Amino acid sequence: MARIKLQFPDDQFCYSTDLTVRITDINGANHLGNDSMISMISEARARFLFDFGVEETTDDQIIVTDLATTYLAEAYTRDELRFEVGVMDFNKYGGDIIFRVTRPADATLIAMAKSGFVFFDYRAKKVVPMPEFFAAKFPRVNRF
Repeated sequence: MARIKLQFPDDQFCYSTDLTVRITDINGANHLGNDSMISMISEARARFLFDFGVEETTDDQIIVTDLATTYLAEAYTRDELRFEVGVMDFNKYGGDIIFRVTRPADATLIAMAKSGFVFFDYRAKKVVPMPEFFAAKFPRVNRF
């Protein structure tokens, strides 16, 4: 099977937040487990959207359609990890949220991730076009 390779332009990252690896995030191999990394990516996404004024509790919500993650180094209990977040590849209904995860203490790149998203109307049970207010928050992203 072909390995995925995730590389993103530095200028697409527009936000960062730090999260600490908890003891409960450690797996049997004594490093950060992939399930916990996905939870941390989800937390970074939620913080990013909140800080950009995007409510996830409105009728038209963002839902994740896919997630690709590449793990490049191990992280351990109490490591402080920086999650740089950005958006790219907008289309009519959504786009990608991208992540670069590093350990600032030693400048180690821990992981890269990309999460596809669309806007979804839960009342109508269908995908809906991206609201203009959302696209306007990210003028550097190529639009559909």
